[in-house]
This record gives sequence, C-alpha cells and structure tokens, in this order.
Amino acid sequence: MSTSDHDKPLLGVTLMLGFCLLAPFADALAKLLGPEMAVGQLVTLRFAFQAAILVPLTLLTGRVWRMDLHTFGFVVLRTLLHIAGVAFVFTALLFLPLADAVAIAFVMPFIMLLLGYWFLGEEVGLRRLVACAVGFVGTLLVVQPAFTDIGWPALLPLGVAVIFAFFMLVTRRIAGTTDPIGMQAVSAMVALVLLVPVMALTPADVLPELAWIAPGQRGWVLIALMGTAGTFAHLLMTWSLRYAPAATLAPMQYLEIPFATAVGFAIFGDLPGPLATVGIAITIGAGLYIVIRERAMFRARPPAPQAMHSGTPPAG
Repeated sequence: MSTSDHDKPLLGVTLMLGFCLLAPFADALAKLLGPEMAVGQLVTLRFAFQAAILVPLTLLTGRVWRMDLHTFGFVVLRTLLHIAGVAFVFTALLFLPLADAVAIAFVMPFIMLLLGYWFLGEEVGLRRLVACAVGFVGTLLVVQPAFTDIGWPALLPLGVAVIFAFFMLVTRRIAGTTDPIGMQAVSAMVALVLLVPVMALTPADVLPELAWIAPGQRGWVLIALMGTAGTFAHLLMTWSLRYAPAATLAPMQYLEIPFATAVGFAIFGDLPGPLATVGIAITIGAGLYIVIRERAMFRARPPAPQAMHSGTPPAG
C-alpha cells in the first residue's frame, strides 16, 4: 500500500512515543491498585475517568462525535476489544512484574504486521517476517521462566497481544475518518453502558472479580492518575494511527519495554531475570531492525502518481 498524503509517519511515530511513555505509568498504577480492588471495578473506573475527561472536552471544543451506523459498529467492536484488553492487562499485573508482562505482550507487533498484511494490504517483506520470527523467540524466552514460576497467568499477556492487535487494526480502519477525541469519548460512554449494569447486577459472591470495594483517599488518587494517564496514552495511540500505517507504528512500541522496566524498578524494585533479559534484548533488537528497515523503505519509495491522490483518507 502506498503512503498517502494523509499519512505523516514522523508525526505518527512521535505520538506513539508519547503512548509508550504514558502506558507503563498507567499500568504501574493499576498494579498498585490490583491487590486492593476487583479487576471489574478497576476497568469500570478506568473508562469512567476517560468519559469524565473526554466527553466535556468533546462538547466544549465542538468536536465531531456523531458518526454513521457503520462507523459506530466499528467503535463498539473497538470498545469491546479495549475492555477485554484492559481486563487482561490488569489481571496479568496481579501475577507478573510490570516489565515481564509488557515484554510478553510484545508478540503483538508481530501479530499486527501479519494482520496489516492480510486485512489492510500493507507491505510486509521477507526480512521483516524473519525479524518477527526472531522477536517471537525472544518473547518465548520471557514467557518460559514466568510460566515456570506462576503457571498459566504467564500466558495472559499473550491474550493481551492478540486482543490489542485487533484493537489497533480496527482503530486504524476508522482513525482517518473520525475525530480521535470524539471517538474516544463515544467509546468511553459505550464501555460504561456495557460495564455498569454488569457490575451492578452481578453478586460479589458469584463473581468476586466484579465486586465493588469502596476506595480510600489514596485509592481515589491512584485511580484518578491511572484513568488520566490511560486515557491520554490511548488518545495518543489513536492519533498516531491516524497519521501512519500500523506496520510503521507497531515496532515503535518496543520502546515501551525499557520504559516499563524503569518504572517497574522505580516503584516495585522489580528487574527481569537473566533469561527474560536475554529475551527482552532479542525482542527489542528485532523491533529496532524493523524500524530501521521501515525507514529505509519509506525513503526509497517513489512519490505516488498524481492520479492516485484523492480527498478520501485511506482505509488502512
């Protein structure tokens, strides 16, 4: 797929970098809150703060939030994937160090490259496929010691990877034709419509993960910080997909691994073990190779013929 006038790779990469800085901080706050609150409560409050921030912002700035039924269907699908992904992340952080959870989830860019090729027609050459295979081996090196220590919860970040790969694919599909803030505001409201009745109607003794535990003052402060950081992180990610293809942005997210390692050490004193460290290094190396390769391909790409330009943003 050719890069269109609507794609601005450098801006997309910069926005994704902001996501990589904020996302580990939000995850660390969720990990701090995890032992004190049920996962369902954390997920619901995460989207409640997203709505509290973005709905007024959308209305006050006159941004476009209305959308046709087709686009709204994609937003609902994206919201369901977002809810599932956040729930998996918060559950995984109950068992795993922050850096390990993030590193294992970084099989996602490999999945995204393949999905971008299959569903969006984005170019994925042999060298990038080989780099994906090498990176996947690195991910397995992180999974193995974690699985030995804690068992099946070590596989939760793999579920996160699959869910968020589809999440980003759907986001890329509609990002060019929807306002990011308006879309995130609508998504938050959809999430609350789905989550609040489930939380209210499910007895805590039937499913403790959906129990409501009244937070203390410290809890509310952490929740507010988590909701704000998570909201703006995913807003930056949504904006980035508006300006650059998924295959360009996916490798950039490897920078989230060293950021998560630094945050995890600063807050929890956690550092990856020797085998996990080797795996993380391999995964980052594979990702950086793809970044360099993508940059070289972009510079070598000839300008698109004038006849191919149109006023319609690209679907992918």
